Amino acid sequence: QVQLVESGGGLVQAGGSLRLSCAASGRTFFSAMGWFRQAPGKEREFVSGISRSGGTTVYADFVKGRFTISRDNAKNTVYLHLQMNSLSPEDTAVYYCAAGLTDYSAVRLQRPDSYDYWGQGTQVTVSS
Repeated sequence: QVQLVESGGGLVQAGGSLRLSCAASGRTFFSAMGWFRQAPGKEREFVSGISRSGGTTVYADFVKGRFTISRDNAKNTVYLHLQMNSLSPEDTAVYYCAAGLTDYSAVRLQRPDSYDYWGQGTQVTVSS
């Protein structure tokens, strides 16, 4: 059974940092992985994606220079991380981890339909 479990969310002041993590298990491998977010009253949007080797990373324009995605392809579990710096209240949202079985280009990494599995989400709240 595939499981994606996010952690690391919480409440932080504007300008602060958080590190989100996602533990993906239940398959022998995961290829494309990414982070999406959904703020209240808004649609889910792409944040960042990474290829299986980590050689391709892509970021939404609104997080470039502030967030860094990384992954650790361990034997039975793939760990996906999102280091978030210089947070602002506009970053307040539920952040979702996503994993797919196919590796994709930077363009396809940004599409929700490139992913086969989703986590339950972790809340990030940034106070002003």
